[in-house]
Amino acid sequence: MSLRQEIDQSKLPAHVAIIMDGNGRWALDHGKSRILGHHQGVESVRKVIEAAVEINLKFLTLYAFSTENWERPDDEVTALMGIMMQSLNDETETLLKNNIKLTAIGDLDRLDAEVRNRLSETIEMTSVSTGLRLVVALSYSSRWEILRAARRIACEVKEGVLDVNSIDDALFGKYLCTADLPDPDLVIRTSGEIRISNFLLWQSAYAEFYFTDILWPDFGKDDFYNALIDFQKRERRFGKTSEQISEK
Repeated sequence: MSLRQEIDQSKLPAHVAIIMDGNGRWALDHGKSRILGHHQGVESVRKVIEAAVEINLKFLTLYAFSTENWERPDDEVTALMGIMMQSLNDETETLLKNNIKLTAIGDLDRLDAEVRNRLSETIEMTSVSTGLRLVVALSYSSRWEILRAARRIACEVKEGVLDVNSIDDALFGKYLCTADLPDPDLVIRTSGEIRISNFLLWQSAYAEFYFTDILWPDFGKDDFYNALIDFQKRERRFGKTSEQISEK
Protein backbone atom coordinates (compact mmCIF):
# COMPACT_ATOMS: atom_id res chain seq x y z
CA MET A 1 0.00 0.00 0.00
CA SER A 2 1.31 3.44 -0.93
CA LEU A 3 1.50 6.22 1.64
CA ARG A 4 -1.21 8.10 -0.19
CA GLN A 5 -3.54 5.11 0.23
CA GLU A 6 -2.91 5.13 3.99
CA ILE A 7 -4.49 8.56 4.32
CA ASP A 8 -8.01 8.51 5.75
CA GLN A 9 -9.99 10.95 3.62
CA SER A 10 -12.58 11.31 6.37
CA LYS A 11 -9.91 12.70 8.72
CA LEU A 12 -8.16 14.99 6.29
CA PRO A 13 -7.18 18.39 7.73
CA ALA A 14 -9.05 21.21 6.02
CA HIS A 15 -6.08 23.58 6.14
CA VAL A 16 -2.37 22.73 6.10
CA ALA A 17 0.26 25.46 6.49
CA ILE A 18 3.94 24.91 5.74
CA ILE A 19 7.05 26.76 6.86
CA MET A 20 9.36 25.93 3.96
CA ASP A 21 12.81 26.01 5.53
CA GLY A 22 16.23 24.72 4.56
CA ASN A 23 16.94 26.00 1.04
CA GLY A 24 20.17 27.66 2.14
CA ARG A 25 21.46 24.66 4.06
CA TRP A 26 20.56 22.36 1.18
CA ALA A 27 22.62 24.56 -1.14
CA LEU A 28 25.56 24.55 1.27
CA ASP A 29 25.42 20.75 1.59
CA HIS A 30 25.47 20.44 -2.21
CA GLY A 31 28.20 23.03 -2.79
CA LYS A 32 25.79 25.40 -4.51
CA SER A 33 24.76 29.02 -3.98
CA ARG A 34 21.83 29.90 -1.74
CA ILE A 35 19.99 31.18 -4.80
CA LEU A 36 20.22 27.78 -6.48
CA GLY A 37 18.86 26.33 -3.26
CA HIS A 38 15.80 28.55 -3.59
CA HIS A 39 15.36 27.44 -7.20
CA GLN A 40 15.47 23.83 -6.07
CA GLY A 41 12.89 24.62 -3.40
CA VAL A 42 10.41 25.56 -6.14
CA GLU A 43 10.39 21.91 -7.23
CA SER A 44 9.23 20.90 -3.76
CA VAL A 45 6.49 23.52 -3.93
CA ARG A 46 5.23 21.91 -7.13
CA LYS A 47 5.30 18.42 -5.62
CA VAL A 48 3.41 19.42 -2.48
CA ILE A 49 0.78 21.35 -4.44
CA GLU A 50 0.29 18.31 -6.69
CA ALA A 51 -0.09 16.09 -3.62
CA ALA A 52 -2.60 18.49 -2.08
CA VAL A 53 -4.70 18.46 -5.25
CA GLU A 54 -4.54 14.66 -5.50
CA ILE A 55 -5.99 14.19 -2.01
CA ASN A 56 -8.53 17.02 -2.40
CA LEU A 57 -7.12 19.23 0.33
CA LYS A 58 -9.17 22.42 0.67
CA PHE A 59 -6.58 24.95 1.89
CA LEU A 60 -2.79 25.05 1.68
CA THR A 61 -0.73 28.01 2.95
CA LEU A 62 2.96 28.31 2.09
CA TYR A 63 5.26 30.67 4.02
CA ALA A 64 7.30 31.98 1.11
CA PHE A 65 8.83 35.24 2.32
CA SER A 66 8.66 36.90 5.74
CA THR A 67 8.92 40.58 6.60
CA GLU A 68 12.21 39.69 8.30
CA ASN A 69 13.50 38.27 5.01
CA TRP A 70 13.72 41.83 3.65
CA GLU A 71 16.85 42.13 5.82
CA ARG A 72 18.69 39.47 3.82
CA PRO A 73 21.45 40.48 1.35
CA ASP A 74 20.11 42.51 -1.56
CA ASP A 75 21.18 39.96 -4.17
CA GLU A 76 19.27 37.19 -2.40
CA VAL A 77 16.12 39.31 -2.02
CA THR A 78 16.33 40.28 -5.70
CA ALA A 79 16.75 36.64 -6.67
CA LEU A 80 13.78 35.58 -4.55
CA MET A 81 11.58 38.20 -6.19
CA GLY A 82 12.80 36.96 -9.57
CA ILE A 83 11.92 33.39 -8.66
CA MET A 84 8.48 34.54 -7.60
CA MET A 85 7.97 36.33 -10.91
CA GLN A 86 9.19 33.31 -12.88
CA SER A 87 6.93 30.97 -10.92
CA LEU A 88 3.89 33.15 -11.56
CA ASN A 89 4.70 33.25 -15.27
CA ASP A 90 5.35 29.52 -15.50
CA GLU A 91 2.64 28.13 -13.23
CA THR A 92 -0.49 30.22 -13.85
CA GLU A 93 -1.68 27.89 -16.61
CA THR A 94 -1.08 24.88 -14.35
CA LEU A 95 -3.04 26.51 -11.53
CA LEU A 96 -5.98 27.06 -13.87
CA LYS A 97 -5.76 23.54 -15.30
CA ASN A 98 -5.90 22.06 -11.79
CA ASN A 99 -8.73 24.34 -10.59
CA ILE A 100 -6.46 25.99 -7.99
CA LYS A 101 -7.40 29.39 -6.59
CA LEU A 102 -4.37 31.50 -5.64
CA THR A 103 -4.47 34.14 -2.93
CA ALA A 104 -1.75 35.96 -1.01
CA ILE A 105 -1.43 37.37 2.50
CA GLY A 106 1.10 39.85 3.84
CA ASP A 107 2.34 43.40 3.38
CA LEU A 108 2.12 43.14 -0.39
CA ASP A 109 2.71 46.87 -0.88
CA ARG A 110 6.39 46.24 -0.14
CA LEU A 111 6.75 43.99 -3.18
CA ASP A 112 8.26 45.38 -6.37
CA ALA A 113 5.52 46.81 -8.59
CA GLU A 114 6.22 44.26 -11.33
CA VAL A 115 5.90 41.32 -8.94
CA ARG A 116 2.85 42.82 -7.22
CA ASN A 117 1.08 43.42 -10.53
CA ARG A 118 1.84 39.93 -11.85
CA LEU A 119 0.65 38.43 -8.57
CA SER A 120 -2.60 40.41 -8.79
CA GLU A 121 -3.12 39.19 -12.35
CA THR A 122 -2.70 35.55 -11.36
CA ILE A 123 -4.99 35.98 -8.36
CA GLU A 124 -7.63 37.51 -10.61
CA MET A 125 -7.25 34.83 -13.30
CA THR A 126 -7.61 31.98 -10.80
CA SER A 127 -10.42 33.59 -8.81
CA VAL A 128 -12.93 31.44 -10.72
CA SER A 129 -11.29 28.19 -9.55
CA THR A 130 -13.21 26.10 -7.02
CA GLY A 131 -10.63 23.51 -5.98
CA LEU A 132 -7.60 23.88 -3.72
CA ARG A 133 -7.19 27.34 -2.21
CA LEU A 134 -3.46 28.03 -2.38
CA VAL A 135 -2.39 30.84 -0.06
CA VAL A 136 1.10 32.31 -0.39
CA ALA A 137 2.39 34.26 2.61
CA LEU A 138 4.58 37.01 1.12
CA SER A 139 6.21 39.84 3.02
CA TYR A 140 4.26 38.38 5.93
CA SER A 141 4.77 38.18 9.66
CA SER A 142 2.19 37.44 12.31
CA ARG A 143 3.21 40.31 14.58
CA TRP A 144 2.80 42.73 11.66
CA GLU A 145 -0.62 41.24 10.96
CA ILE A 146 -1.79 41.41 14.57
CA LEU A 147 -0.56 44.97 15.03
CA ARG A 148 -2.31 46.00 11.83
CA ALA A 149 -5.55 44.45 13.06
CA ALA A 150 -5.22 46.16 16.45
CA ARG A 151 -4.68 49.54 14.81
CA ARG A 152 -7.69 49.10 12.53
CA ILE A 153 -9.88 48.11 15.45
CA ALA A 154 -8.58 51.03 17.57
CA CYS A 155 -9.43 53.47 14.76
CA GLU A 156 -12.95 52.13 14.43
CA VAL A 157 -13.49 52.30 18.20
CA LYS A 158 -12.21 55.89 18.22
CA GLU A 159 -14.51 56.82 15.34
CA GLY A 160 -17.49 55.24 17.10
CA VAL A 161 -17.93 52.61 14.39
CA LEU A 162 -17.12 49.77 16.76
CA ASP A 163 -18.15 49.17 20.38
CA VAL A 164 -15.14 48.10 22.42
CA ASN A 165 -17.32 45.60 24.30
CA SER A 166 -18.08 43.78 21.05
CA ILE A 167 -14.45 42.79 20.52
CA ASP A 168 -14.00 39.05 20.92
CA ASP A 169 -12.00 36.28 19.24
CA ALA A 170 -14.37 36.03 16.29
CA LEU A 171 -14.43 39.76 15.62
CA PHE A 172 -10.67 40.14 15.96
CA GLY A 173 -10.18 37.35 13.44
CA LYS A 174 -12.14 39.34 10.86
CA TYR A 175 -9.40 41.99 10.87
CA LEU A 176 -6.62 39.51 10.06
CA CYS A 177 -5.28 38.67 6.60
CA THR A 178 -6.86 35.23 6.95
CA ALA A 179 -10.38 36.49 7.69
CA ASP A 180 -11.87 34.26 4.97
CA LEU A 181 -9.78 31.19 5.80
CA PRO A 182 -10.23 28.49 8.44
CA ASP A 183 -7.48 28.24 11.02
CA PRO A 184 -4.77 25.73 10.07
CA ASP A 185 -5.28 22.23 11.44
CA LEU A 186 -1.68 21.23 10.74
CA VAL A 187 1.49 23.30 10.55
CA ILE A 188 4.54 21.61 9.00
CA ARG A 189 8.10 22.90 9.34
CA THR A 190 11.03 21.42 7.51
CA SER A 191 14.82 21.53 8.13
CA GLY A 192 14.92 20.43 11.77
CA GLU A 193 14.19 23.83 13.30
CA ILE A 194 11.58 23.68 16.06
CA ARG A 195 9.96 27.11 16.02
CA ILE A 196 7.20 28.88 14.11
CA SER A 197 9.10 32.02 13.12
CA ASN A 198 6.35 34.62 13.39
CA PHE A 199 3.92 32.60 11.26
CA LEU A 200 0.16 32.50 11.87
CA LEU A 201 0.57 32.97 15.62
CA TRP A 202 -3.09 33.79 16.26
CA GLN A 203 -4.45 31.23 13.82
CA SER A 204 -2.27 28.35 15.05
CA ALA A 205 -3.50 28.46 18.64
CA TYR A 206 -4.85 24.91 18.36
CA ALA A 207 -3.02 23.64 15.30
CA GLU A 208 -1.06 20.40 15.38
CA PHE A 209 2.65 20.83 14.61
CA TYR A 210 4.84 18.49 12.60
CA PHE A 211 8.59 19.06 12.54
CA THR A 212 10.93 17.17 10.22
CA ASP A 213 14.69 17.24 9.69
CA ILE A 214 14.20 17.06 5.91
CA LEU A 215 15.41 20.20 4.16
CA TRP A 216 12.73 21.82 2.02
CA PRO A 217 14.32 21.02 -1.40
CA ASP A 218 14.30 17.32 -0.42
CA PHE A 219 10.68 17.39 0.80
CA GLY A 220 8.44 15.42 -1.55
CA LYS A 221 4.97 13.94 -1.81
CA ASP A 222 5.66 10.99 0.48
CA ASP A 223 7.05 13.35 3.13
CA PHE A 224 3.84 15.39 2.89
CA TYR A 225 1.76 12.22 3.16
CA ASN A 226 3.77 11.14 6.22
CA ALA A 227 2.90 14.44 7.92
CA LEU A 228 -0.80 13.89 7.20
CA ILE A 229 -0.70 10.30 8.45
CA ASP A 230 0.99 11.47 11.66
CA PHE A 231 -1.69 14.16 12.06
CA GLN A 232 -4.46 11.59 11.72
CA LYS A 233 -3.04 9.54 14.60
CA ARG A 234 -3.39 12.44 17.04
CA GLU A 235 -6.29 13.21 19.34
CA ARG A 236 -7.33 16.85 19.08
CA ARG A 237 -8.97 17.92 22.34
CA PHE A 238 -9.06 21.74 22.06
CA GLY A 239 -8.70 22.08 25.82
CA LYS A 240 -11.19 19.33 26.66
CA THR A 241 -10.52 15.90 28.15
CA SER A 242 -10.27 12.67 26.17
CA GLU A 243 -13.48 11.52 27.84
CA GLN A 244 -15.35 14.60 26.64
CA ILE A 245 -14.12 14.03 23.10
CA SER A 246 -15.13 10.36 23.12
CA GLU A 247 -18.66 11.23 24.27
CA LYS A 248 -19.37 13.03 21.03
